[in-house]
Amino acid sequence: MDQQVVAEARPTWRRIVAFPLVSLLIAMLALTAAIFLAEAILGLVIGFSGQLSKTPTEDQLMALLQGPYLIPWTILEIVFSVIAYKLVIRRLGEWPRDDFRLDGAAKDGAHGLLAGFLIFSLIVGVAALLGVYHIVAGGTWGSFLTILFSMGIGPGFREELMFRGVLFRFSEEFGGSWFALILTSALFGLSHINNHDATWVSSLFIAVEAGLLLGALYMLTRNLWMCMGFHAAWNFTQGFIWDVPVSGFDVHGVVTAKLTGPTLLSGGPFGLEASLIAFVLATALGLFYLKKAVDRGHVEQPWWVRRRVNVQPAAD
Repeated sequence: MDQQVVAEARPTWRRIVAFPLVSLLIAMLALTAAIFLAEAILGLVIGFSGQLSKTPTEDQLMALLQGPYLIPWTILEIVFSVIAYKLVIRRLGEWPRDDFRLDGAAKDGAHGLLAGFLIFSLIVGVAALLGVYHIVAGGTWGSFLTILFSMGIGPGFREELMFRGVLFRFSEEFGGSWFALILTSALFGLSHINNHDATWVSSLFIAVEAGLLLGALYMLTRNLWMCMGFHAAWNFTQGFIWDVPVSGFDVHGVVTAKLTGPTLLSGGPFGLEASLIAFVLATALGLFYLKKAVDRGHVEQPWWVRRRVNVQPAAD
């Protein structure tokens, strides 16, 4: 009843902005603006260095941002996205909160990093036992920083902020936890459909095994540290440590390996994420974390159910 009274006491414009779908739209616009600003600033720096013409094409700029300027681009994107989050996104919704709060950040982040490393190492281990993963030669540490930022830190931050920090958070406020989990998992899988060697099966597997797992981590902690750490470690471990394609992108690290055998077990050219091995093991881990979230009572009801429950006592 108190929450309903507070909500009704807000000015009309604030109640409109706090409506979950409106907050979702504003948050998406804020993130888009932050990324555009980071790109524009780095574009100016590159332009002053003489590596771009006065009227560069988008393809020319992106080639530099994904090449020699990958690391500063990733850092700038993170900085401006966090600023947008702190200034705008954390203030949105019915119950504003900060998913980048420092309380428990080190513990949750370390848990995510360790869990991501262990689960994908287990996936590779099972694949080796089944004869579909083979180390054929040594590798090199020369690409460490590039892979760390391009496959680990960048996607771990960018995708978790978008899918869990914005889409999950505000779709959950609107449709409840189960709606948000299904929606964001489906969109997460769909977002990989245009990757190298992607298929509808690989996207389905990612939606279930990764979308469920990362959504469960967010439900469990109600912050972004654990799911960001897990996502970054999952990608970095499979690519740099075990030389497995990362969602279809071939990466070279400390070993040289190859996948053979049935596509159902190896994932084919897309990598082990599209294999039955990853599907079973990662989904099982996701269900484990989801149960922990449910046991802690971290399940939200849809907006219209909460509103009815909150209004009823006042009417009585």
